[in-house]
Amino acid sequence: MKKFLFFLLFLAILGGAGFFFGWAHLTVPPGSYGVMRSKTHGLSPYVIREGEFRWYWYKLIPTNVTVSTFTVGPVIRPIASSGTLASGDIYAALAGLEADFSWEISGELSFSIRPEALPDLAARESLANDEDLRRAEERLAQRIESFAIQRLRAYADREDGQAMETIRLTGSLPELDGEIQSAFPEIQNLMCVIRVVRFPDYALYRSLRELHREYMILLSAALSPDLAGEAQARVNMNLRLDELARYGELLTRYPVLLNFLALERGFPPP
Repeated sequence: MKKFLFFLLFLAILGGAGFFFGWAHLTVPPGSYGVMRSKTHGLSPYVIREGEFRWYWYKLIPTNVTVSTFTVGPVIRPIASSGTLASGDIYAALAGLEADFSWEISGELSFSIRPEALPDLAARESLANDEDLRRAEERLAQRIESFAIQRLRAYADREDGQAMETIRLTGSLPELDGEIQSAFPEIQNLMCVIRVVRFPDYALYRSLRELHREYMILLSAALSPDLAGEAQARVNMNLRLDELARYGELLTRYPVLLNFLALERGFPPP
């Protein structure tokens, strides 16, 4: 009887130890999220939350499982970009216009990583700790900023101008937020505030660029070797005709020159 009770006690202790060491959330501090990797099962696709019950049998294998913990908070990044469309001043000068082809955007972007996206993000970015996560958030913020600027330029190129007018009046655009969220599903709590947005007239820029291209084609054709040689031949011919015309005028005015030229070349005078 005593042996049986001892055996039951041993099983209870063993079961309790197995339950304790297999309970995943015990390794996740409050306010953090865990991503589990195991040698036998690889990266778990499920994030571990503090206080959430989850038991893995393979966590009982010594050194088989590691849990990386991450804290998720708001990421705030200023949006600042400006520049000038390539060769815009040259195109405007060719057309005799005073056009400004510079652009400027400024504002602020904020978001946070969805906890459910941490396993995929950890696999893609090779994250092991919070420091790795902070660097990944910065890279992600850069990509979101570039995407937002690209979309704003596309809105500025629309003929109706409604999107840009909405941004100027309200500082935001639901369409832009929706596109960012669709392109970056790993984020949440997105806020994109645009305080300054100024773009040039892209239609005018394209027209002037095409005009400049046609001008350069004509100029290149005018300066081609064949045309240049022909032009030089015409110049030489005109100079020769002018010279002969002057000789003819002299001989008409002074016929005695004919005798002089004949004697000089060894011919009898006319």
